Amino acid sequence: MNSSLRLLRLASVLLLGALASCSMFSGKKARIEPAALVDFKPSLTVRTLWRAEVGAAGTPFLTPAFADGKVYAAGSGGKVVALDASSGQTTWSVTVDADIAAGVGADAATVAVASARGTVFAFDAATGKQRWKVKASTEVLSAPAVGSGVVVVRSMDNKIVAYDVESGERRWVVQRTAPALVLRSAPGIVIYDGVAFVALPAGRLLAINTATGVARWDAPVAEPRGATELERVADVSGLPALLGREICATAYQGRIACMDTANGSLRWAREFSADTGPAMDQRYVFAADELGVLAGFSRDTGGSLWRSTALRGRGLSAPVSFGRAVVVGDKDGYLHFLSREEGAMLARLNIGSQLRAAPVVTGANLVVQTVDGKLIALTTE
Repeated sequence: MNSSLRLLRLASVLLLGALASCSMFSGKKARIEPAALVDFKPSLTVRTLWRAEVGAAGTPFLTPAFADGKVYAAGSGGKVVALDASSGQTTWSVTVDADIAAGVGADAATVAVASARGTVFAFDAATGKQRWKVKASTEVLSAPAVGSGVVVVRSMDNKIVAYDVESGERRWVVQRTAPALVLRSAPGIVIYDGVAFVALPAGRLLAINTATGVARWDAPVAEPRGATELERVADVSGLPALLGREICATAYQGRIACMDTANGSLRWAREFSADTGPAMDQRYVFAADELGVLAGFSRDTGGSLWRSTALRGRGLSAPVSFGRAVVVGDKDGYLHFLSREEGAMLARLNIGSQLRAAPVVTGANLVVQTVDGKLIALTTE
């Protein structure tokens, strides 16, 4: 991305005020003419399995979660649901007296969401019964992460807190200094094998022992650069992708980087500016840059495999690897299936409403949540 276009985008942001000594802005991207959708002969059949309603998402940060054969989802109006991933049948549905702004986080036993005012709710995954609610220090935009006996939440003041899944008792707190300006976005948290991997503003990825709150390592995804605070914004974007001993993340005005989960040592990195997270499978890493250019990289070396401009300017969601395709949604309600190996278009499906949340793989199927509140399960043939 050339420097004049980057400055134009940064100059177009809306400053939203101060919070715990840091200011937030949300993107008004420099106008990019969306790429026209070109006709092609589909080589992949996409079929709808079921549909459900959960209520309007309201923000870019509500996304479904999959655990133990169930899909968990929330609407901004306060509705939280559990659905059988195969049939779409509702297992339970509850409504909290709050506007939900972050979620859903889930494992086989616990489901968690957070409200626009920073209240964190935890539910029994089997019954939907509310176990507890607690108040975070400030607004929460990143989905709570659930696992290893804790619910981990990062609030906008860069405070990371772990709560006991059963009681809601605070187990530990980690405070990180926030930069002067941060994106109004949702850097994600992934819990695996007793470690919480927390994406942060200023381009950092932090690994924390979930039992003790002790940091195992703190590594840069990107280094802030530039003469002004706007130019130095380099927040990690979206949810990191974790598989085996590797974790990969992207940063706005920064890089895409993959690290060793054990010690944070860098395996490879490439210059890349993204406002959504990456995807990873056994062979490849995928990411969409802030302009909507989708790229495939070698998981082993980071070598560039392909780069597709077919969806440039279409406001892409984070991608997901699914079967022989990499799948991404766009702002006009289309779901695009591209070849993992080459980036060629395999299939396209009109969902009917904007897709901000990354598609979620639920075993052999795929679930998407639209901005207007639809949950749609798909399969390919």
